[in-house]
Amino acid sequence: MNYFISHFSDFAKGSLRLVTRGNAIYWSWVVFLLVLIFSGFHAYYEQLQAGLVVTAMRDQVSWGYYIGNFTFMVGVAAAAVVLVIPAYVYEWKPIREIVLFGELLAISAIVMCLLFVIVDLGRPDRSWHLAPIIGHLNFPNSVLAWDVIVLNVYFAINLIVATHILYKAFWGEHYTTGLVVPLVLLSIPMAVAIHTVTAFLYNGLAARPFWNSSILAPQFIASAFCSGPAILLILLQLLRRFTKFEIQDEAIAKIAELMAYAMFLNLFLHGAEAFKEFYSDTEHLVYTQYLYVGIGEHRTLVPFAWSAVAFNLIAFVLFIVPPTRRNWITLNIGCLATYSGVYIEKGMGLIIPGFTPDALGEIYEYFPTMTELRVAAGIFSIGFLIFTLMMKVAVAISLGEFAARGMEHAAAAAMRGGDHSHGPASGVPNLNPATGGIQ
Repeated sequence: MNYFISHFSDFAKGSLRLVTRGNAIYWSWVVFLLVLIFSGFHAYYEQLQAGLVVTAMRDQVSWGYYIGNFTFMVGVAAAAVVLVIPAYVYEWKPIREIVLFGELLAISAIVMCLLFVIVDLGRPDRSWHLAPIIGHLNFPNSVLAWDVIVLNVYFAINLIVATHILYKAFWGEHYTTGLVVPLVLLSIPMAVAIHTVTAFLYNGLAARPFWNSSILAPQFIASAFCSGPAILLILLQLLRRFTKFEIQDEAIAKIAELMAYAMFLNLFLHGAEAFKEFYSDTEHLVYTQYLYVGIGEHRTLVPFAWSAVAFNLIAFVLFIVPPTRRNWITLNIGCLATYSGVYIEKGMGLIIPGFTPDALGEIYEYFPTMTELRVAAGIFSIGFLIFTLMMKVAVAISLGEFAARGMEHAAAAAMRGGDHSHGPASGVPNLNPATGGIQ
């Protein structure tokens, strides 16, 4: 135990020193994020002082921009499974070399999810009531309790796997297969579970007909397998542009192809739901009508709804056609279109129509206030900062630029036994110099 604490401490201290060093581009990005984080904290302090009245949420629309972002980021976190399945189930090497970055993105996304829930609470100081033992989580009766559990378990799985792989590589050792592989395989159903349970939070509210659809969970999963990879593809290109890390074009093209299939399913499910609502023409059509065509003069969401449809269609066409998904310009246009389309449909296009019109038939036109926008920008910046710092360590280890030195760790690992394949005598991790991936 003392050995592990000592060596992990060396790894942690070295990582801390590493993230405090960088060029002008790195520090400009970090400072930019810190400014947004400070602005977000200031806005949240004002919200705590005055209450949720400083947001646009009211009795008619009690969920808004915060919960919309929470729902979207759950999808981004779940999308790591798009890399995990081909990497670990099918042993496809081009994606296996970058799967770690998907896990780091999942960690950052879950942190943002939890923060969006906290800022949505009117009295966050009472959140301890949810904690086991000292509070009452109301498990298994509450769907919210299920959501709390699956999100935290999924976060723990990705954090353990990513930390273990990086720690072992730092000491020039192969990761412990008996630990990593079962956890990675467990992350597949957990990724599906986090977005399914989140969908059930909406789906289970019988008094909200707009959400009371059996295909809501498949819609969530399909859109998640589009939005998360869209972010990751852009990040991978930036990584290849600004570092020596090499990423095969084949891996990027395959991710884009998988996104095309997921986007088709997403569009199909939305079309099926729209057909059911408009063709049946029941009193419940009013919510979908408000979203797509408006009600009288109330048309706030109409531009958002059709923009989301247009973005998703553009992304599907660009990704399903091989030449356009292999062209860097059209690929990035497709990624931005995917992100925009799914972000709108998971935010303004999901939350607001569920509340509008309200039970009395009143139409409250919700639009986030500057306070909500600043708080959300701060939370996104926290997530981006966490991801940036983790990526700085992961890339440096993968390139062999950040590693332990000396032979003492090899002897200690041999004495412990287990599944260890040591690197060279210098202590540099056993890396593939052609790809920079952890082998």
